[in-house]
Amino acid sequence: MAHHHHDHSHSHAHTHTANKKVLRVSFVIIAAFMLLEAAGGRLTHSLALLSDAGHMFGDAFSLGAALWAFKLGEKETTLQKTFGYKRFEILTAMFNGLSLVVIAVLIFYEAVKRLLYPPEIATPGMLVISIVGLLVNIGVAVYMLKNSDTEANVNMRGAYLHVLSDLLGSVGAIAAAVLMMAFGWKWADPLISMFVAALVGRSGRDLLKQTLHILMEGTPENIRTDDLLDLIRNTEGVKSVHDLHVWTITGNINVLSCHIVVDGSITVAESEQIAYRIEHGLSHKNIGHCTIQIESEHHPHPNSVLCANETDGAQHCCCQTQSLTGKPIGKPKEAL
Repeated sequence: MAHHHHDHSHSHAHTHTANKKVLRVSFVIIAAFMLLEAAGGRLTHSLALLSDAGHMFGDAFSLGAALWAFKLGEKETTLQKTFGYKRFEILTAMFNGLSLVVIAVLIFYEAVKRLLYPPEIATPGMLVISIVGLLVNIGVAVYMLKNSDTEANVNMRGAYLHVLSDLLGSVGAIAAAVLMMAFGWKWADPLISMFVAALVGRSGRDLLKQTLHILMEGTPENIRTDDLLDLIRNTEGVKSVHDLHVWTITGNINVLSCHIVVDGSITVAESEQIAYRIEHGLSHKNIGHCTIQIESEHHPHPNSVLCANETDGAQHCCCQTQSLTGKPIGKPKEAL
């Protein structure tokens, strides 16, 4: 069996360090302003400010959790945890998505109560604090976008979405304050809060969907399986391919395993060259780690590209019986 790992260690380590630094700085800024906004919301009796402060608490918590997940992911692999602890990043991102949905539901519930029984709101103070909050959120969002991997790393993206959602909350609070000051529309505060809650809930839903797809071992969104199959099939020496699996460990670490069928009379060294050519091609298609099982035409497995579900309790073990001495794989040439 050929087992390959495309080395992006230097680039990955640099990105990982940058992500942690961004999370630390963002956490301090968000946590500090959260306290200011919570105090302002209580003084002005503004739901928009209080809900935004509650969301900023969620932001600070999510940033801290994301940073913790990165630290856990640095732990060494063991015989019991052969992939290490990097999946904690996905679990944290899933938690962030779920928390966004919960926050959206709570804001919506409170907004309905405020529509029925609108309280008195100190709009000038609400407007000042909301503007400062907007500036803080814009600064943190731009800092995260420019200095971290908010696209490929789902853990970082979850934290970034929390900050963006809070930015929307600040915009909503400003709009509500202006409408109440200009026209006396007390309903503007809860109504805009509902709108923000809908946007926040949608972001949370999308993040939940993405993380569940990863945890269910789904094919990465930036991978086209047909392209991978074409590359493998068109590699010189490959007769066919079956039992293909493509999944994500965390962030941009995509993994592939498959069985390829080659001429049973070639040597181990020759079969390795075929696997190396495949690995090189896959490295240019966002596959960082691959395991290729090499078989002759006499393999006992089904020829289906996808591994069939076993319903009779039988186990399917991907093992390789080729010799490591350089002798031909498969049956002896005179037996073919």
